[in-house]
Amino acid sequence: MSEILARAPAAVAATAPLIEARAVTRILAELVPTTLVRDVNLVIGDNELVAITGPSGSGKSSLLYLLGLLDVPTAGEVRIRGRATAAMDEDERASTRLSTIGFVFQFHFLLPEFSARQNVMLPMRALGRLSLRQMEERADALLAALGLAEHAAKRPDQLSGGQRQRVAVARALANEPPLILADEPTGSLDSKSSEQVFEILRDLVTHHGKTVVAVTHDLGLAARMHRRIQLADGAVVADEAG
Repeated sequence: MSEILARAPAAVAATAPLIEARAVTRILAELVPTTLVRDVNLVIGDNELVAITGPSGSGKSSLLYLLGLLDVPTAGEVRIRGRATAAMDEDERASTRLSTIGFVFQFHFLLPEFSARQNVMLPMRALGRLSLRQMEERADALLAALGLAEHAAKRPDQLSGGQRQRVAVARALANEPPLILADEPTGSLDSKSSEQVFEILRDLVTHHGKTVVAVTHDLGLAARMHRRIQLADGAVVADEAG
């Protein structure tokens, strides 16, 4: 991939864990309360490729949203680089998400009226650190790094499923986050496109120093990751190195 994704020097590596869950529980308060995540303790560091597996309804996506600060624990806390997030207001949470975490979902969620370039620029616009020209140049560089240079001006409906998901990966990388959270990133793709997206995610870890945490139901794909965290009924039942 392009130098735009070059690995950060080892000398500046952070000492605090990239992300940590401390006794995290999430209970959905309905007429009959439902426990989505139950007393989860996890430490995930830099340069890890992690699969979260488990049967449907085991809490995989719920845990990912908690780690990504898209949801708030009922009990326990999530720490980012040692920083407690429980007391953050929504503006602080949004700023932390934008600067630290990139998201890739099963369905790309690209805005249909925007070009690939404009979709990749959205997180940069929200963070507000770059000029328009800088945002355009970074978006084009990311798309080129993912083999999409000639598709930058195309709308999502002009792209294949695999190309749309690669645009979504570029968007996740827009603000240079150290952490990529992916929820079934290959679940809606054919086998060839699925392999391409997986190789991109693995390359981000292997050659560019990112951490990727991916929810997947594909045990074959999970077996190729460095670490596998298995959930059942909202709780971690296994945490194994690859």
